Amino acid sequence: MTTPTRTPYRSRLHPARAGFGRLLHAEWTKFRTVRAWPVVLGVAVVAVVLVCRLGASGSSTSGGGPVTLGPGGERVVDVFRFTHRPLTGDGSVTVRVTGLRSADGKGIEPWAKAGVIVKQNLDEGSRYAAVVATPAHGIRMQWNFTHDTAGSASDIATTPHWLRLTRSGQHLTGYESADGRTWSKIEDVRLPGLPRTVQVGLLAATPAHNNVHRAFSGTSETYGGGTVTATYDRLALRGDSTATAWKSTDVGGPGPNGPAPNGPAPQDAQPGRTDVSPSGTYTLTGRGDIAPALDGPDMVQMSFQGVFVGVLFMVALGTLFVTGEYKRGLIRTTFTATPARLKVLAAKTTVIAAVTFTTGLLATAVGFSLAQRVLRHNGFAPPEFPDLSLLENPALRAVVGSAALLSLVAVLALGVAAVLRNSAGTIATVVALVILPQILSFAFPLPAAQWLLRVTPAAAFAIQQGVTRYPQVKVNCLPESGCYPLSPWNGFAVLAAYAAAALLLAAWRLRRRDA
Repeated sequence: MTTPTRTPYRSRLHPARAGFGRLLHAEWTKFRTVRAWPVVLGVAVVAVVLVCRLGASGSSTSGGGPVTLGPGGERVVDVFRFTHRPLTGDGSVTVRVTGLRSADGKGIEPWAKAGVIVKQNLDEGSRYAAVVATPAHGIRMQWNFTHDTAGSASDIATTPHWLRLTRSGQHLTGYESADGRTWSKIEDVRLPGLPRTVQVGLLAATPAHNNVHRAFSGTSETYGGGTVTATYDRLALRGDSTATAWKSTDVGGPGPNGPAPNGPAPQDAQPGRTDVSPSGTYTLTGRGDIAPALDGPDMVQMSFQGVFVGVLFMVALGTLFVTGEYKRGLIRTTFTATPARLKVLAAKTTVIAAVTFTTGLLATAVGFSLAQRVLRHNGFAPPEFPDLSLLENPALRAVVGSAALLSLVAVLALGVAAVLRNSAGTIATVVALVILPQILSFAFPLPAAQWLLRVTPAAAFAIQQGVTRYPQVKVNCLPESGCYPLSPWNGFAVLAAYAAAALLLAAWRLRRRDA
């Protein structure tokens, strides 16, 4: 008896011309017809939303404390020693800074500053522009708290330096000079709303000492209010002034019971003082800072604690979307119908990326909105904590970025699964890459912890940061405080690079190994 021979099924489309749209439809059909996978997506959305809300419920603040807001509505520190006179209309103020040293024996802070300033008035948070000398960052022009432009890298500890600030209407221009004759322009800025009469003069300020040391045994933090002494000469004011003498004011009221930047004032702190010698040499001793305030909680990041749970669901989905076919032998059917294996990989990647991103966007948007409502109820309310709109940055970037993070994690898992072809091994590998560095960063010494959060996919969680980090402010970047060493998009790019590398390796493996 003769057994009939069956001809294996072959797609009627040439492999090189197989429609990608047909492949997408086929992979989407596979996904939606496995009932467990849509259910897992639904559970993931619920879990992310609930954990976001519960995480916000565990956060509280006393609220109602004093807060200083800058011209843009941001929280700022505006505490410094100010020797000033009123200036009406256009004019300039010039001085030579001859020295800057610590006055409390604790070492001078790198961002201590001495120089000239034009300020809207004596109120905390009012508009200003200043040209300052610093011990470690050279000459700078700074304005309205968040803006900073570098001048020369002069070391004022060894070389006196001339500084000048001129006003023309609402335009302020900063200059510097090594000899008082040849001047270099640093920056020209416009301060809208500057009144006709402003306060001009000298400033002296230094941030507080705040040093963190972490070893495997624990974390220690030392804090102390710093004091700086600056010396000046050749002070000159050009323009109309209603006062003939200089007056000294502690803006922000630093003193034994006054506020200090980034923490409580030490009990032995002394008010700033100004001494003038008969030769016209000025000595200012002051403390505080004039800069953005970065010591508060990150209201944006606090709203995304559920994303960590969502990562686990996305890892499982991305893994099983590949290993499920290998386990049942269905991948052979797929490659028989479509011999162009790289197109199959691309179709699977597109489907899993689209599904997880859409689901993640829904989860993060709802979770963020609920978390913000809970946080406001717990005391995180205006004016100290402004309302965050879902449709404006940084909230919009964090919501969309978190959804893209979840999608890329699923793609990373898909790529690793195509290489390993083993569910348990893939899930363990991806979780170790994405979640484990977060856990270890809480225990490792700070340099090692920050290195982990730079080179592993965990760096992508920086996309959730809502606090802008300014280079002119020293920040102790602690992982447990939600601080990441990379900027939001640079951190996200690290995860994208891992996902791309996994797909490239998967493509190479598919072409060289049978199903």
